[in-house]
Amino acid sequence: MNQNNFHKNIFQISSMAEFNAMALQTFRSQFQNNIVYREFCQHLGKNESNVNRVEDIPFLPISFFKTHKVVTGNFKPQIIFTSSGTTGSEVSKHAVRDLSIYEKSYLSAFEAFYGDINEYCILALLPSYLEREGSSLIYMADDLIKKSNHPDSGFYLDDLKHLRATLLKLEEANTKTLLIGVSFALLDMAEKYNLQLKNTVIMETGGMKGRKKEMIREELHQLLMSGFGVPQIHSEYGMTELLSQAYSYGNGIFYTPKWMKIFTRETEDPLSLQEPGKSGGVNIIDLANVHSCAFIATQDLGKVHMDGSFEILGRYDHSDVRGCNLMVL
Repeated sequence: MNQNNFHKNIFQISSMAEFNAMALQTFRSQFQNNIVYREFCQHLGKNESNVNRVEDIPFLPISFFKTHKVVTGNFKPQIIFTSSGTTGSEVSKHAVRDLSIYEKSYLSAFEAFYGDINEYCILALLPSYLEREGSSLIYMADDLIKKSNHPDSGFYLDDLKHLRATLLKLEEANTKTLLIGVSFALLDMAEKYNLQLKNTVIMETGGMKGRKKEMIREELHQLLMSGFGVPQIHSEYGMTELLSQAYSYGNGIFYTPKWMKIFTRETEDPLSLQEPGKSGGVNIIDLANVHSCAFIATQDLGKVHMDGSFEILGRYDHSDVRGCNLMVL
């Protein structure tokens, strides 16, 4: 695989046929060059000769990022992203060979879903992420803040009064604004101030992290819509183990960029994929994961719709609640 051309081409995918061809090309490369993934595939009796369709590709359980070094090839990583975890618990580690791929992924996706970053003021309310090292979300938010080139863009750790003043100033100037925040911090803001925002997108990244009681998405979004005075709450679906994100414009319906696709697997037979419309375990193909593993079986439960959009319904009972978790049932 010509890595340089491949990196460029995944962000220019324009059809399902192109996606499928690149997914199979990625499988062959990762089967050959990712020791952990190859051993997993061989354990299932899968190899290059009998994987001829995307539906045949095995999905690596996401827990392997906690217990193994999941890398394609041999390289010194530019950065290792880590998941949040409770004291003493194992965390996921995602070794990133080339940060420019991650940057291209989130910038291209942002542009596809929201337009030019230069048109926005980016406000980030991500206290639990700022308080630790190795967060891929913080890396993305920091870069989006810098690339917005707006003087008021920035992180707000716990200064909600200053954040309110900034939001009101931006509203008065009719500035397109994105406030991206972890759920519990956005709820704190919504409960403290009653705002009526017309030019601001409120985007939650999920995660109560023990700060507040877990609640279903509908209840959370209703409280946030009421507190911020907005008609919809947007959401971001991402995780340490992925270099791409999906976005929701509201109602918990997510859309992926062209180089990312969601499937669901049978809960009783995790090696079998389901037709759209049925709920099951969420499997993800993220072609930006060219240097780790592009085929991930997550611990989320979800449902994929006929148009490729999806929703997250909860978590497997045995799974630890993680920072990227949107809701639990």
